[in-house]
Amino acid sequence: MWYRSLYWRIGLGFIAVLAVLLLVQGSLFLWLTGQTDEWLPVRSPFRLATLVASDLSAALTRTPDLQIDKYVREQFAHVYQPFFVVMSDGRVASSRDGRVPPGLVRAAREKLGVPARFPSDIPMWMAEGGRGRGAGPGDGRGGRGPADFQRFGAPGGGRGGMPPADAFLAETEPIEVNGVRIGLVIVSTRGEPFVLIRQFGPMLAVVGIGLLALGTAVGTLLIFRPARQRMRQLEDAVAAFGAGDRSARAPERGRDEVTSLARAFNRMAGALETSETVRRRLLADVSHELKTPLTAIRGYAETLSMPEVQLDRDTERRYLRIVGEETERLEAIVGDLLDLARVEGGGTLLHMDAVPVRRLFERVADRHAQAIAEKHLTLESSVAADAQDVWGDPGRLEQALQNLAANAVRHTPPGGRITLAAVSDGGYTSLIVRDTGPGIPPDHLGHLFDRFYKVDASRAGHSATGSGLGLSIVKAVVERHGGDVTAANAEGGGAVFTVRLRKSAVV
Repeated sequence: MWYRSLYWRIGLGFIAVLAVLLLVQGSLFLWLTGQTDEWLPVRSPFRLATLVASDLSAALTRTPDLQIDKYVREQFAHVYQPFFVVMSDGRVASSRDGRVPPGLVRAAREKLGVPARFPSDIPMWMAEGGRGRGAGPGDGRGGRGPADFQRFGAPGGGRGGMPPADAFLAETEPIEVNGVRIGLVIVSTRGEPFVLIRQFGPMLAVVGIGLLALGTAVGTLLIFRPARQRMRQLEDAVAAFGAGDRSARAPERGRDEVTSLARAFNRMAGALETSETVRRRLLADVSHELKTPLTAIRGYAETLSMPEVQLDRDTERRYLRIVGEETERLEAIVGDLLDLARVEGGGTLLHMDAVPVRRLFERVADRHAQAIAEKHLTLESSVAADAQDVWGDPGRLEQALQNLAANAVRHTPPGGRITLAAVSDGGYTSLIVRDTGPGIPPDHLGHLFDRFYKVDASRAGHSATGSGLGLSIVKAVVERHGGDVTAANAEGGGAVFTVRLRKSAVV
């Protein structure tokens, strides 16, 4: 299933980390900005300037010698937006730590009507955005619109202008005691949109980096670490298998791509182990099968070559006949082995076509006519109307049927009957070869198509003939055609072999 895929787990894990990061960051930002209702009771510079000026006016009325700087820091420490207080007696104060800009002090003194001590102290200010409060030095009775602010700066720009580096945009509000203006509250308007960013940016950055590190650690522990461990186990299993440990297997825990890879490796390892077992058994079987005729040939050849052994003519002919028969048997075994290797290994190209079943049966009958006549056997054949053709290679299918027929002829006692039949089985045609021999012992049915497997001893004492590879070749040929072959015992006695083949090409 897709959600068990390692690919999707990594992708969804990444999305989950980002979602949690954004959620926590957003929640933290909303919480922090909610706290600004307390920290910033007034949001506009004008309102803040009015509030501070009113508070200082009341405080100075009560305490004329009030320490302005200390009072501002204590009373307005919770207000983040910076502002400055310039008194006509020269005292200055700032709500935040830092130096009060000199140009701002000079501009404030000018507006308060305090004479400049030096010509360079004479500042220039200009009202913009409407009629400013206090349109000139000492005049603070003008009206104020919502966009009103003052621009303060150092001299030197000419009337109506100033150097941009010294520009200072601010809202101002006078501090009055008993109707006398004694000071000025100045609230900066420059950079106001970035106040919250300056205040909360570092905290949000630290939290974001921490969440990202935590998400990466969690993803590594929950997603990549288990996968890495299983990949390491798979690597160890491959290394062990390559070193010769054919029992090495990778664990198949989980249901993702790593598990699929481990399962594929285990199947491959199992197949290779089985192939190795089959190879060793085949070598043993081939050695055994070849040893028997080679031993006979060597023994009779040595006997015939001994000068001290006097053999009559008939004995010599009998020995020579045995040598010839064993040679033919040896050739048959080697030929069948090569044929089986070509069929199983795919080295033989199949020429597929629609093959008439009746023609196959006729070829089988012609090939075994002499043996059937010698044993006085009866050969019967029948082809159903809907089982006239099969799809396959004519030569290979004939070879398979010939081997089945030869097996039936060999194990059917004299006077017996062999039946060839073709019946329809859905999209398949079943080719049936039945004999009236002794049948096959049940415990041998599962091994009948193994290489060199023989059950001649159970076949009523008939001689052991053949290479033991005929039925193995039949199975290999039929499976190359996409069909199957089975063996069973008939109800009335004898053996039944059934080959299922497709009626037509696979589309």
